[in-house]
Amino acid sequence: MRKYNFIRPILILVTAFLVNNLAANLSILLGASPEAASNIGFIAMLAVTFILFIRMTKQRHRK
Repeated sequence: MRKYNFIRPILILVTAFLVNNLAANLSILLGASPEAASNIGFIAMLAVTFILFIRMTKQRHRK
């Protein structure tokens, strides 16, 4: 196994968790119902995780 970077998966998980909470809390503050806020947080989490993963893999292939 080549050098495995343990920071990348941890960074993706932490970022996904923080974005989910931030989007859900912001949605609740703006007047959304808790169910809708949860859905908005989940969609934001998926989008950010996908973007972060793509950016990390592009950087790895450039080296």
